[in-house]
Amino acid sequence: MSNLDLLLSGTILPWLLGLLLVLGFMALLMSMKLWRDTKRSPYFFMRQQAARKMQSYLSVAVVMIVLSGAVGAYGWRTPEDPTIRMALLTRAKPATKEVQELLAQPPVAERATAEANTVTTRSGGIANVLLNSGDAATFSSELPAAYDQIEPTADLLPTTELGTIILSSTVTDEYKAINPTSIFGEGHYTLYATFDYKDMADGMAWAWVWRHNGDVIDGGNELWVYGDEGPGYIYLSPEEGFDEGQYTLEVWVNDELLGKASATMNDAAVSAGN
Repeated sequence: MSNLDLLLSGTILPWLLGLLLVLGFMALLMSMKLWRDTKRSPYFFMRQQAARKMQSYLSVAVVMIVLSGAVGAYGWRTPEDPTIRMALLTRAKPATKEVQELLAQPPVAERATAEANTVTTRSGGIANVLLNSGDAATFSSELPAAYDQIEPTADLLPTTELGTIILSSTVTDEYKAINPTSIFGEGHYTLYATFDYKDMADGMAWAWVWRHNGDVIDGGNELWVYGDEGPGYIYLSPEEGFDEGQYTLEVWVNDELLGKASATMNDAAVSAGN
């Protein structure tokens, strides 16, 4: 809204219109009085003087009336729609095939549910492994030796389970993902992997491995000390920032792969998705 709109809004407009109309009406009355004087004055020079004044007052009256009409029309015009409109550019450069494939993927929560597979990993036990699209090239059946340095003091239970791993750049205090997705921009930020676990036991040896386009870039290995169930999270914040490509997280417990999730870092895909 412009300064003039603010000036004419509220109670200012009626007062301004009233003042203009009063001045115009007074000038009109003076014109009528002077017109009467031109008819009744016995002297010629008095009639000429009254005629000149009458013309001046008539001009003022007309100007006041015109200003009143203009101010009224401007103040009571139809309000402008402030909604921002966006035009669809029919000849815009289309997104690349890679970006179109990324955007065609369903939301991460739906994809995680659809693509979660249960596979037999030991006698009498089932582990839940999340296989996101495009993970076949980075899937590993063995824990890298660099992150297999601790001997467990507790056995893996048949009912031990790691829930679906959800990736996001922000989490709540209860380790719940905020706006989870599988497509992120490049640059410096923290990538969180949140999950729920149950029937874990203190003393199990667990490890986490981060890969970029299949190459191991980070990870850790330690004894589990976080109880048998609850929410958990792992994060990655590389000093050099996230480069373009696919980042994959693997979670191992007692040499068994219990969870896996992947994300694609691509500025073009993020921009096209907005």
